[in-house]
Amino acid sequence: MRVLVLLLLLVAGAAGTAVAQSGGGSAAEQVRVHQQRAHQLLSEKKPELAAKEFAAVLAVDPNNLDARANLGVLLFFQRKYAEAEPHLRAAVVQQPDLTKIQALLGLCERRLGKTDAARADLEAVVSKLDDANVRMEVGLELIEIDTASGELAKAAGVVETLRQGAPTDPRVLYAAYRIYTDLAGEALLGLSVAAPESGQMYQAMAHELVRQRDINGAITNYRKAVAANPNLPGIHYELAEALHASPGLKLRAEAEKEYRLAVAANPSDEKALTKLGDLSADAGNLDGAANYYKQALTAAPSDADALMGQARVFTEKGDAASALPLLEKVVAADPTNVQAHYRLSAVYRKLNRPEDAKRELAEYQKYKDMKEKLRKIYKDLRLQNESDEPAKEAKQE
Repeated sequence: MRVLVLLLLLVAGAAGTAVAQSGGGSAAEQVRVHQQRAHQLLSEKKPELAAKEFAAVLAVDPNNLDARANLGVLLFFQRKYAEAEPHLRAAVVQQPDLTKIQALLGLCERRLGKTDAARADLEAVVSKLDDANVRMEVGLELIEIDTASGELAKAAGVVETLRQGAPTDPRVLYAAYRIYTDLAGEALLGLSVAAPESGQMYQAMAHELVRQRDINGAITNYRKAVAANPNLPGIHYELAEALHASPGLKLRAEAEKEYRLAVAANPSDEKALTKLGDLSADAGNLDGAANYYKQALTAAPSDADALMGQARVFTEKGDAASALPLLEKVVAADPTNVQAHYRLSAVYRKLNRPEDAKRELAEYQKYKDMKEKLRKIYKDLRLQNESDEPAKEAKQE
């Protein structure tokens, strides 16, 4: 059904783009009759018969764009790619703004193994296609071409084009995941070859170890990165985050020092300022916390963590009314923010708004369950990958 819809869309885009020869002669009359019959057959969903009528039009009038484009489309969907290609190309040459026809030409060339020509035609139209379904077909095909040839940066550009129109489409999200993962691996490999002892290399290794939840290993590599280059952008904040996540109390106690070093290196580091605010609030210093959150919000007025931190200060000081707009702003910007929904529910209760509190608690539970499910999936994938490693190594040996 989807293919038929795409066919009809393309045909509709091509139909009516040219007029048969003018005049009352027999040739013009033949063109008119065959063309009318072809479109009638299309409306009756009889594409094979319609193709014969369009071919009859071209036998009389080789420059008839309507027949040329539609015949190319119909032959393509009959999988007669070698026959379809010259018709589609001739239509595009005759009228270059037929973006859907050029898209189909690219798909046709792809199936004929003409990869370079396919890439050129698909790249030319992917950002110009108004129809979301056609744009998706073209974009995904182009991503396959680019990834197969190792041109990951180009593929990433196409992914961003598709995400603008379909931000939640699982096909686009999966393509983004694969491409960005491959780009990260490629960059890490290049870094290990170009500068194996650099601060950036240790920093990158630490990122990977954090992802694998090896916090102690990450801390070791962050320290090596600081030793190699204490001026690396963000390094003190990243080390502080790892220290703060450590189960060891002694290591966690070192986090505040690193957060302060991060702010000293960049006074507008809203993330480090917010974490200092959190530490102050945890210690019961609400005024000190409020000062840090204020600085963070001056640097980044929409920072969710700073807004929630400031709301926490207001709430603990008994001023739920001042906390309310801050938390509502966070939820409006990111409806999946679990913590914001929970805190907003508590604020609504303090303000005697039980129905709003109940709604926010339900939203909290919904997104909490969703994120726990995702964490389980990631955990299972990680365990599966770890169990596959020995088998892969044995096979290589």
